[in-house]
Amino acid sequence: MSVPVETPRSGGTDAHALPIAMAEARILGLPVSVWPRILAPLVIGVIVLALWEFAVRWNEIPHYVLPGPILVGQTLVADWGTLSGSLWVTLKITFMALAAAVVVGVTLAVLFSQSKWLEMALLPYAVILQVTPIVAIAPLIIIWANDIDLSLLICAWIVAFFPILSNTILGLNSADHNLVNLFELYGASRWQTMRYLKLPAALPYFLAGLKVSGGLALIGAVVAEFVAGTGGSASGLAYRILEAGYQLKIPRVFAALVMISLSGVAIFLATSLISHLLLHRWHESAIRREN
Repeated sequence: MSVPVETPRSGGTDAHALPIAMAEARILGLPVSVWPRILAPLVIGVIVLALWEFAVRWNEIPHYVLPGPILVGQTLVADWGTLSGSLWVTLKITFMALAAAVVVGVTLAVLFSQSKWLEMALLPYAVILQVTPIVAIAPLIIIWANDIDLSLLICAWIVAFFPILSNTILGLNSADHNLVNLFELYGASRWQTMRYLKLPAALPYFLAGLKVSGGLALIGAVVAEFVAGTGGSASGLAYRILEAGYQLKIPRVFAALVMISLSGVAIFLATSLISHLLLHRWHESAIRREN
């Protein structure tokens, strides 16, 4: 007597097998698990702003001492024409410094990984440059460069390039030594080993350094503008803060600070997105796991 056997709907292959877990539900195009990470900071921010506004109104604090968030928002809208132009000046220096930091930092890291003698000779000077306070050397850079924009760019670059350099060096040296020996066994050149093994291994470390350097480039540009103290229509946000402070326009000071902070957050989110796009398909730090 034969027993009937039910034929699998998938035809005996895994191609049409049912998924183990159902697809995650989405709200407004985003997975449900993502929304707590978005809403939690927003709720905390709203609570803090509400308490700030309440404290200012309850204690009747003058606006030239501490303005409330509502007044800061109104000032931001009213002075947007002036502040947005200054923001563009600051961001231009920031992005130029970050680009220069990437080029110089990655180039030096590759050279150092190819020559330990070169690394031992030059890396200590990079460390000295990094630990020297930019506020202390910015006046000298401004005098020597004899060009405000160039001096601001150099100051922001000094602050931004070391995290990229150090992280990329670490990444290049973290390539699997067994794979390095395998490349040597098959007669790969130093450039082939660098291109196909060490650079992909260093990519996550470089992107981590890029996240740090993005914010540092903005900080360096603002600090350099404070030291330079340049005025005129092509002035950055730091000068607008100094100008508003001298005139006791404290709401404008806070509005400029809000623009700087939001710019820093935007830079961090942009670099995080770049990191996710480059790593989420293959690197352990970005692969999404079911458990």
